[in-house]
Amino acid sequence: MDNFSKEHSNGEVTVVWKPRLCIHSGICVRGLAMVFQPHEKPWIKMDGASTESIIEQVKACPSGALSFFMNHENVSDAQMDAKTIEVQVLKNGPYLVRGEIIIQHSDGSSEVKESSTALCRCGASLKKPYCDGAHRNINFEG
Repeated sequence: MDNFSKEHSNGEVTVVWKPRLCIHSGICVRGLAMVFQPHEKPWIKMDGASTESIIEQVKACPSGALSFFMNHENVSDAQMDAKTIEVQVLKNGPYLVRGEIIIQHSDGSSEVKESSTALCRCGASLKKPYCDGAHRNINFEG
């Protein structure tokens, strides 16, 4: 698995972006445009909103491409919320699983996914079991 990531901090919280996980749903941009500005460099402007607003928006990321940790605690949001697992069926899109989960692959390997994970529901993803946004290309309805 590719572990390339970039970190952006405001001193209180650090947002971690893993670009190869991003499915470009635009939820971050539509939800907090003062922080997430994809046409700028760097595209994450940590001074654009309060720490609390940034954390709430990062938690809404359907792919898990965005995560965070508190700088003074170095604890991720998945560790703080590990007791609760939430599964949301996104209209015409993937299953969004929030919380820490273990994915058991058919080859016997496993991996831990933290925060938000988008699982393919349409069957067209080239990154199964994860969503890669292919549902948009096949006009998946469900």
